[in-house]
Amino acid sequence: MVQSINTQVDLVVSATSLAGASDYGKIMIGDKGFEFYNDRDANKFIQIPWEEVDYVIASVMFKGKKIPRYAIQTKKNGTYTFASKTPKEVLRAIRKYVDPEHMVRSLSFFDVLKRGIKGIFKH
Repeated sequence: MVQSINTQVDLVVSATSLAGASDYGKIMIGDKGFEFYNDRDANKFIQIPWEEVDYVIASVMFKGKKIPRYAIQTKKNGTYTFASKTPKEVLRAIRKYVDPEHMVRSLSFFDVLKRGIKGIFKH
C-alpha cells in the first residue's frame, strides 16, 4: 500500500485522472499535498506536494456554471488533468493551499482560434 503524504485530510472525492488513459479513483486533498489513488491498481497513484504546484488551471464553461475538468501544472513534472463530480468543492479545497493568483481559467476555444489567426498574420 502507498503511504500518504498528508497528515490531515480535508477532502476525498471520486475522480478520473486524464493523464494518458483515463484512470478512475479518489482525489485526496490534505495539508501536505494533492493525491490521486487508482481504485483498481494501488501502484498507479499521483502525489503532488503543495510546494511543487505552479498553477491550477480550470476549464470553465457557461460563465462559471460548469467546470468539466481542471489541471495541476507542476514546476518540474508537467501537467496533470483531472475530472470529478464536484469540481467546485475540489477547487475550493485547493484554494486553501495554493495562492489564488495561481488559480487560472484555461483559454476558451475561440481564444485559441484568435491566437492562432494572430500568429499566422504576424509572420
